[in-house]
Amino acid sequence: MVILTSVMATGALTLTACGSRDDKGGDSDNGGGTTLTIGVDAPLSGENSTTGLGIQYGAQIAVDDANKNKLVPGVTFKLKAFDDKAQPATGQSNATTITGDKTAVGAVGPLNSGVAQTMQQVFASANMVQISPSNTNPELTQGKNWQTDKKRPYKTYFRTATTDELQGSFAADYAYNGLKKKKVFVVDDKQTYGAGLAKIFNEQFKKLGGTVVGTDHINTGDKDFGSLVTKIKNAKADLLYYGGQYDESSLITKQLKGGGVKIPLFGGDGMFASTYIETAGTASEGDLATAVGVPADTLPAAKTFIETYKSKGYKGDYGAYGAYSYDATTAIIKAVKAAVDANDGKVPSDINTLRSSVVDGVQKSDFEGISGKVAFDQYGDTTNKQLTVYQVTKGAWKAVKTGTAS
Repeated sequence: MVILTSVMATGALTLTACGSRDDKGGDSDNGGGTTLTIGVDAPLSGENSTTGLGIQYGAQIAVDDANKNKLVPGVTFKLKAFDDKAQPATGQSNATTITGDKTAVGAVGPLNSGVAQTMQQVFASANMVQISPSNTNPELTQGKNWQTDKKRPYKTYFRTATTDELQGSFAADYAYNGLKKKKVFVVDDKQTYGAGLAKIFNEQFKKLGGTVVGTDHINTGDKDFGSLVTKIKNAKADLLYYGGQYDESSLITKQLKGGGVKIPLFGGDGMFASTYIETAGTASEGDLATAVGVPADTLPAAKTFIETYKSKGYKGDYGAYGAYSYDATTAIIKAVKAAVDANDGKVPSDINTLRSSVVDGVQKSDFEGISGKVAFDQYGDTTNKQLTVYQVTKGAWKAVKTGTAS
């Protein structure tokens, strides 16, 4: 884990007159001026690290681009990466460290909705903006009673990913009307993201006229799914829908096909990673996953980003959230620029004033990012509602349906 060095003596911003190099490969050289920190939190080791690293390096490229182009004259941005290991308690501790750094103006992440739940209050108490490129649980922006009474819990929290309300419904529609599946078995990993996504898919699939022939739950870290395979086989399902991450789903599909149940496994964006295919092998062929937005390699604006990511040799998978992390980071940087412009071209000397201005600036975001239009509604949710269904075809994820969720 990379630990930030906090400047606790005063609320004044730290001035530096030398360049710096991030230990993860980012370069910056301001030649004098103010250095501001943006934290990024994601699982950088262990479970979900493939997508977590994509978030880290997506943010790093945005910081490097801003510094190179002098997006905010007189300001150099520095990224500090934190490994939450997909653990809520660790994420909360990381949030406390980030907000304790008096040069920090915002944070990108986390990957997991369950981790975000423990971090939101910390950032809100510090009035610091937090933008996740991947959280999809509706409660995070719309409150616990989001289905009947939407209320935004924290004005400091935003996301560039669309919600499970839309993703689960989009998947259900494709399963029923696109794949013509009528009998589905639904499984989740009991986590905030997985259980919420599976519940929405379950409800929508039945509304469309399909039948949910069985449901079950597994634990993260499980390796043996023999009993689950038997249940699915006996239920005579023609599709397995899974709410959770690729770590378990890749093993489930392998054991499912190995047990003679030749039906596709369909999941959400937590499954959309190259590691899923690498772990499951040929058993993954024909499996499906939804993911936010459209394929990054089809977006002209993302071309340079992808080239940079590859040329730097960055680890992880940029395909799921790299572009959304880049845009989340850019939204923070642009909000800093707005605060500086409004203060006669000077960085506000009080960090609390700057953080408050950045929160307001992010809320007013309106620009074309590399993932599409970047703007937020009254809940802090992205206004970009595009989603894509991917299917494993000849050992690679291929887009089979792209559309705007409603």
